This record gives sequence, structure tokens and C-alpha cells, in this order.
Amino acid sequence: MVRKELDELNVAAPHPMTGYSRAKFPHWITQYGTCDTREVVLARDGQGVVQDDKCRAVAGTGVSPYDGKVATKPSTEVDIDHMVPLANAWRSGADEWSTALRRKFANDLENPQLLAVSASSNRQKGDQSPDQWQPMHSYWCTYSRAWVHVKYVYTLNITEPEKAMLDTCSA
Repeated sequence: MVRKELDELNVAAPHPMTGYSRAKFPHWITQYGTCDTREVVLARDGQGVVQDDKCRAVAGTGVSPYDGKVATKPSTEVDIDHMVPLANAWRSGADEWSTALRRKFANDLENPQLLAVSASSNRQKGDQSPDQWQPMHSYWCTYSRAWVHVKYVYTLNITEPEKAMLDTCSA
């Protein structure tokens, strides 16, 4: 299935960053009660997560699949990564989307777009594509398949180097 999705992605040069702003991707919207997207992902991906009356994660642990680091302070040691970073999505076609679609993309709890990871690995990754940054080797195939699926679901373009790197683990 992933091979089929990868083969159906459009290979194109990146769009310019003209007009890009993270604010054009409204994220961490309220999902239910006082829980925003970030808090939902922290609770979903962590173990023993305790939330206060405002839904903030105040305790719990988690293991970052990107680098294997164990986090015990969700508010400072954990970031929620957009599998396909917002800036990468912009360069891949999201510059032509409506704000509503960008909001959906930035808060997508249905596809493998959001993941609790160590703050350090998320910052190291930045807005890079898989040909520029990879997680630890044992997570590479999971990461690659998730990246392809998100790009496929949202009909985003990929570059030739990105496709070549993703093809190493798309079967």
C-alpha cells in the first residue's frame, strides 16, 4: 500500500516560501473540553500521563521514537512534531490550501501526522524532509511510511531526493 501511495505522489520542485507563516496553520485547537491538540497527543503517546483540570499534562513519561530519549517532564522535554512539518507542507503545495485545510492538517489526529517526541529531536529535525534528516535507524521505516501516507492523504508534492530516500523503505 505504501509503495502505491509513494508511486502516486507528484514529484515537483519545492514551492517558494513566499507568504509562509506558522500562523497560517492554526494549530493546537481545542479538541474537546479544555483539551487542545497538543494535550491530546501527549496523553495518547505517553504512559501514565496525568492531566490537571485544564487538561495540561503535569506528569507521565514517554519515549521519543526519534532518538529513544525518555521524557519525564512533558511540559519541557516533549514537543509535538508535525510528521510533515508545516513549512515543508507549504513548499509541497499547502501554500495553495484554504486556512480550514491547513488547520485540519496542523491538528490531524486521524493520520500519523502528530507525534510526541523529545524536544531536542524535534528542534534538530526542524522543517527538513527525509532526505535531509532521519530519526534513529530502528524507527526509519515507520517514519518513512508515515511521511508517505501523510503526503498522500493531503496530495502534497515530494522532491526527487525525498522520493529516492523514502523509496528505501516503502515496501
